Amino acid sequence: MKTESEKTVFERPRSLVDVRTHFCPGCHHGTIHRIVAGCIDAFGLREKTVGVACVGCAVFLYDYIDVDVLEAPHGRAPAVATGVKRAQPDRFVFTYQGDGDLAAIGTSEVIHAANRGENLTVIFVNNTTYGMTGGQMAPTTLLGQKTSTSPYGRDFRGDGYPIRMAELLAGLEGTAYSARVAVSTPAQIRKAKEAVRKAFEMQIKGMGFSIVEFLSTCPTNWGMKPIDAQKRVLGEMSEFFPPGVYKERKQADFA
Repeated sequence: MKTESEKTVFERPRSLVDVRTHFCPGCHHGTIHRIVAGCIDAFGLREKTVGVACVGCAVFLYDYIDVDVLEAPHGRAPAVATGVKRAQPDRFVFTYQGDGDLAAIGTSEVIHAANRGENLTVIFVNNTTYGMTGGQMAPTTLLGQKTSTSPYGRDFRGDGYPIRMAELLAGLEGTAYSARVAVSTPAQIRKAKEAVRKAFEMQIKGMGFSIVEFLSTCPTNWGMKPIDAQKRVLGEMSEFFPPGVYKERKQADFA
């Protein structure tokens, strides 16, 4: 029998697969996976969950979270998730998407899924670049940021401005919950867990579309050491993409 001092206070969520990560050092996908898996466990959803992932680093969801996972064409995860949820409304359905996927080729899908109030949850990982396919400029790339397709830095005169997806989707009637979080500090991780828990709860209660945007690092494509990448999230990324809850539907407001 374990003594009081030997009790386990921190362990791997049951829904998180016990494998070695393949993500780059300093990448936040692993932390985000743990948060999502922990919330799946907390609600007892593992046997009824369907995840939908697209092209990019997010596609490896099926290697790390022990639930049924569908792979959608690039950007189409909200459309696929809509089909799954409508065909099997008793399932818990979430998408896991990057910014090049959700905010670029998948803009139409996510906006219309939110506007329709589809009862599903989106986990959106924003690292301001196309992480897997070569570090190209994404819709969330910050002004002045250098990428493989903006070698002199993003210029609003030709490239437009970064898109703030959490705020954009919060403005749609069908959205029940929209939040932006980060995971660069323990305090931020605690807030991120609460945001995902709230987004899951919205779906469980049938209140409509929910999204949690994660500010994430990409040290490889940013050309930074992991510690410097963390500082970037805490600095210029958080300044342009402020963490916070942008919409939270109350039961009394839901028709």
